Amino acid sequence: MTAFIIGLVMLLVGGMVYGKYCEKVFGPDDRPTPAITLEDGVDFVPMKKMKNALIELLNIAGTGPILGPIQGILFGPIAFILIPIGCVLGGAMHDYMSGMISLRNNGEQMPGIIRKYLGKGVYNVYNVFLCFLMILVGAVFIYTPGDLVVTQILHQQSVISNPVVWIVYGAIFAYYLAATLFPIDKIIGRVYPIFGIILLLSAIGVGIGIFVKGYDLTPLTAENWMGVHPQGLPILPIFFVTVACGIVSGFHSTQATLIARSVTNEREGKFTFYDMMILEGLIAMIWSAAAMGVYNAPGLVAPEQIGSPDVIGIVANDLLGKVGGLIAILGVIVLPITSGDTALRSVRLMIGDALHIDQTKKKNRFTLSACIFVPVAAILVFAKSNAEGFNVLWRYFAWANQTIACFAFAMITVYLLSNKKNYIMSLIPGMFYVFIISAYILNAQIGFRLPMNIAYIGGVVLAIVYAALVIKKGKNTVDGERLA
Repeated sequence: MTAFIIGLVMLLVGGMVYGKYCEKVFGPDDRPTPAITLEDGVDFVPMKKMKNALIELLNIAGTGPILGPIQGILFGPIAFILIPIGCVLGGAMHDYMSGMISLRNNGEQMPGIIRKYLGKGVYNVYNVFLCFLMILVGAVFIYTPGDLVVTQILHQQSVISNPVVWIVYGAIFAYYLAATLFPIDKIIGRVYPIFGIILLLSAIGVGIGIFVKGYDLTPLTAENWMGVHPQGLPILPIFFVTVACGIVSGFHSTQATLIARSVTNEREGKFTFYDMMILEGLIAMIWSAAAMGVYNAPGLVAPEQIGSPDVIGIVANDLLGKVGGLIAILGVIVLPITSGDTALRSVRLMIGDALHIDQTKKKNRFTLSACIFVPVAAILVFAKSNAEGFNVLWRYFAWANQTIACFAFAMITVYLLSNKKNYIMSLIPGMFYVFIISAYILNAQIGFRLPMNIAYIGGVVLAIVYAALVIKKGKNTVDGERLA
């Protein structure tokens, strides 16, 4: 329990101190924001600070900060230290800077900002890659909440032959379509406060339950401080890919730029972007501890359930009983649904902006939405009909998510360097994650399957090359404009 409490203090105090420093480095002021100057009633819609923050939290908190920690805590109590360090220095800074840079660039979405600060070549690669990732996010975040509804609430098997599965998927699909199609304040802005209450009750209930129940949490010792996974997996790079959304997630940058179009004052940015990521880190910490508690309790979790979504229901029911457990499960179901809808909305915005399509017209929004949802449906059918389909998609999604973050860190570094601000704060996390994604894909079964020592060397080399290219780009740039 000591390591868990220390981690909580590191997360909350560290987030408070470093968040203020990030704000000082960026320097928010009282200039009009895009929500005011470009208001269109669809995507540029002024909304209140608390609503923006709540939407941002629900956007970024998919199944990652729960399923990731459930698997990541298998490395041991070192997770309680690594999550807050990564969240404070990497993830929250990444989200804050992405959102604030968007505010300074007329609410541009990530592809547009990438193009301005990293160039057209990088933009072309990023745009295609990101759109694919976001479509994949939409499919994954129909699959996971749908299965939780079927198995944990309806108590049925989530198999392809069960028609209830497809009815539930269809209902989530219909909501996503509505959230993608209609103005942000008509659907998302109205239902998210309800979802937010469920989410917070869920997290608070599980967090309190850990202490009241007296869960046995493995202490951090000299033997396990480097991570001891039951399957012998190396903590580098596996842990940082597994626990993506509780530490650093490239997906978050796309959601921060989405909400940037609704923020009415730059000084609200720290609360809306930075602090909400700290809150997601808190959710990841709570579920890490809860998972460790049920793993250490004899007979609660079968061997085949370890690291699986089944652990969610086991934790909820053991800590909170049937009624409280149901609320907790509903909170978990809310997380992916409130990420999937805005992921697909972001795809519509990015494609529309890239093709210069007027999205104030309903016909154009509907056509774009329809085009987006066809591949989502195809991916969903594949994942459900293939025994290993979802696992393969999830592994690629986790790696791709961190890869997107490297683009964002590079963009932030160039912005800070070209504006003569402290760029080291984003360069170091960027280098670290280039090492992580490179070592992972070089070694993984879904990648090049090279020996781990070779993968490490490759990761270090690519991280150095990345740093050199980003610094060169930043030194030749003044606020996005290349020097002659």
